[in-house]
Amino acid sequence: MQKDLDTTIQQKLREIHRSVLKIKAMIIMSDPKCCICQEEMAKNSPGLQLVQKTHEKVQNEQKQSHYFKNKLRGLYKTAAQEMESEIEATHRTLELIQEVRALKNEKWMAFKNSERPKETLRRGALMKMLQQSALTLPLWIPRKKEPPPPLCGAIPAEPNYVLKVGSMVAALVRGPDDENWILAEVMGYNPSTNKYEVDDIDEEQKERHLVSRRRMVPLPLMRANPESNPEALFPPDTLVMALYPQTTCFYRALVHEPPHKARDDYQVLFEDPSYTDGYSPPMSVGQRYVILCKDSKKK
Repeated sequence: MQKDLDTTIQQKLREIHRSVLKIKAMIIMSDPKCCICQEEMAKNSPGLQLVQKTHEKVQNEQKQSHYFKNKLRGLYKTAAQEMESEIEATHRTLELIQEVRALKNEKWMAFKNSERPKETLRRGALMKMLQQSALTLPLWIPRKKEPPPPLCGAIPAEPNYVLKVGSMVAALVRGPDDENWILAEVMGYNPSTNKYEVDDIDEEQKERHLVSRRRMVPLPLMRANPESNPEALFPPDTLVMALYPQTTCFYRALVHEPPHKARDDYQVLFEDPSYTDGYSPPMSVGQRYVILCKDSKKK
């Protein structure tokens, strides 16, 4: 099974590479100072290149002729069709990336459930992995005016959402002294207890918990783009739960500043009685680890 998964993953990675090459021009054109911008435009977006050249000819005339007006109208239509093709290619690439992530997750789950001895992930490596997971969370790119879906940024899951094996969640579990919201991974469903089996992501704990659905919050599956979908982000002063930096536990916090750009983190103020105002200084937390606060009780 592992060999088949590896083969499928490699095939999809090659397909992603080919797809990325096709849309390379769109990425390069986002930087007008790029030295190869014109070359890429001519090679990958001839419609836009023709529009630019035609506008230059129009500017050299005292007035626009019907010929140039009709020509520009046709060129704009062609350029728009090219852009639609680029958008579709981008969406297809994102779908392929999601498929690869799902396959890698399937491979990881198979490894975790195998009987081979398990190596404990060192603390530093775990923190780096969590940070990388937040950075590589797919960015929601809508088709035209399509609204962000559930589990994009701050948008919660639908009420009937079923957690899948491998899903990352915040789970409220009982510890030696009290209850804590921990970062956990769904390992399965136990029909006899009507509860989910989740593993504490912190492998030093090596604990599996049985948790009901109402005591779990699924983490976002996509990042929201602040520039195109600010409504999919928590606004300032919203009470949230956020993963405290360098830990695997969620704590109550207030949003100080939402992300301003796609790769930005939230700035949050954690509840902390050691400070005079009851809150910590602003701390950076990625979109993947900022969720709606379910624990509304004051601590």
